[in-house]
Amino acid sequence: MWFLRRMLRISWTAKKTNDTVLEEAHTTRLLISKIRNRQATFFGHVMRREKLENLVTTGMLEGKRSRGKQREKLIEGLTDWLKAGKSLEAIEATKDRKKWRTMIANAVKQGT
Repeated sequence: MWFLRRMLRISWTAKKTNDTVLEEAHTTRLLISKIRNRQATFFGHVMRREKLENLVTTGMLEGKRSRGKQREKLIEGLTDWLKAGKSLEAIEATKDRKKWRTMIANAVKQGT
């Protein structure tokens, strides 16, 4: 964002949001979409394997939760990004590789 503001010659005292700067530059946030894309492909890879990583990623381990506000799980962030509705739908979609890849591709096209 700092680089875009310098290119567009927007003063640091100007009250412009990052979204308006992105609109003026006719661009999107590429880094966030790349990170989400890689998270989704890794999540699909882990969920297709029925191992310990699968249990850790879905958060189905036994034990007490820590105090305070709970951290957002990876699956919750991905279901919001993919607009899959419930996390169970996303887990079911990972079993079919073609369906999972189309869900990721559609989410990347829509942006963040």
